[in-house]
Amino acid sequence: MTTHKPIGPVDATKVPRYAGLGTFARLPQIDRVPDYDIAIVGVPFDGGTSFRPGARFGPAAVREASRLLRPGYHPELDVEPVYEAQVVDAGDIACTPYDITRAVREIEEQALPLLGDADSGKKIISIGGDHTIALPMLRALNKVHGPVALLHFDAHLDTWDTYFDQPITHGTIFRRAFEEGLLVEDKSMHVGIRGPVYDRDDFLHDHEFGFQIIRCSDLDVIGVPAAIQRVKDRLGDTPVYVSIDIDVLDPSYAPGTGTPEMGGLHSRELLALLRGLNGINIVGADVVEVAPAYDHADITTVAAATLVFDLLGLMVNRSKGATIAGSEDLETATV
Repeated sequence: MTTHKPIGPVDATKVPRYAGLGTFARLPQIDRVPDYDIAIVGVPFDGGTSFRPGARFGPAAVREASRLLRPGYHPELDVEPVYEAQVVDAGDIACTPYDITRAVREIEEQALPLLGDADSGKKIISIGGDHTIALPMLRALNKVHGPVALLHFDAHLDTWDTYFDQPITHGTIFRRAFEEGLLVEDKSMHVGIRGPVYDRDDFLHDHEFGFQIIRCSDLDVIGVPAAIQRVKDRLGDTPVYVSIDIDVLDPSYAPGTGTPEMGGLHSRELLALLRGLNGINIVGADVVEVAPAYDHADITTVAAATLVFDLLGLMVNRSKGATIAGSEDLETATV
C-alpha cells in the first residue's frame, strides 16, 4: 500500500452527498494524489451488446448512485477501505464506439498504466460498459500478473464462439480469454447461471474451457454457505479477476440491464456470496452491463455502486493480510 496517509472522500458532514464533483463515492480524482492503491475507472463502451444497448451510460449513472454510499466503514467486512488505502477515481477510458477491435485495444492500452507493475500492488475496478470490456482488462492484467483465475457472476456463460461472425462481443469474451491463455487452467467459475441456452453442447464446451458452474437453481439446493465453500476451494490463493454482470441479479433487483433473465439472485444473496469470500486474492474486478435507460428509482445503479464498494473492501482486506474464511466461519460471514 502507499505510504502516505490516504486522502478520503469529501466529508458528507460538511458537503451534502448530493453536492460536489460526481466521482465515485466522491473520492479524489487520480491527479489529486501523489500515489494510489486502487483505481476505479469507467469504461463507457457498449458496442458488443447483443440485445438492449445503453451500458455506455453505466459509469456515469453508477457514479451518481454512489453518492448514496456512506463509504467510511464496512461493518460486514470490518474495513474502512477508503481510509486504509488510497482509492481514486481515474475517470473514463476513451475508446471508439464504432469499432470493437479498436475499442478493445484502446481499453487495454489505457488500463495497463493504471496497474503499474507486479511489485506496485496496484489494483483496478472498472465500471462498464457491456461485458466486452472484461477481455481487454484481462489482457492488461495478464501483462502484469500472468494468467489469473476468473470468478464470474452472471446469468449467462459468455463463452460462446461468435455472434454474426464477430469473435469479440459481450457473449464471447471468456472463450477468447481461455484461447489466449489469460486464465489459470481449471480455476475459473461461473456463479448465477440460469435460463435456456442456444444448444445443449454449450455447457459441454464451457466445461472444456475449464469452468465450473454454480447455477441459481443449485443455490436452492446447497445454499449460500456451501456455494462459498465450493468457490473458495476452487480459487485457493490464485490471483483472481472478479467480473460481475449486474444481470446475475433477478430483474426485480436490477431491471436496468441489457439482457435480463428471470429467476436470478436476490441482492442479499449476491452480497453474502461476495462477502463470504473475504480474503481471496483479487487483483482486478469489474461491474458491468448497467443500462440506466431501463432502470427506475436507481435500483440497478445503487446495486452496482454497492458492489463496487464491496469489491474495494475485499481488496483492502486482502492487502492487509486477510485470509479466506474457513468453513467454520462461513455461516457467520454470510448472515
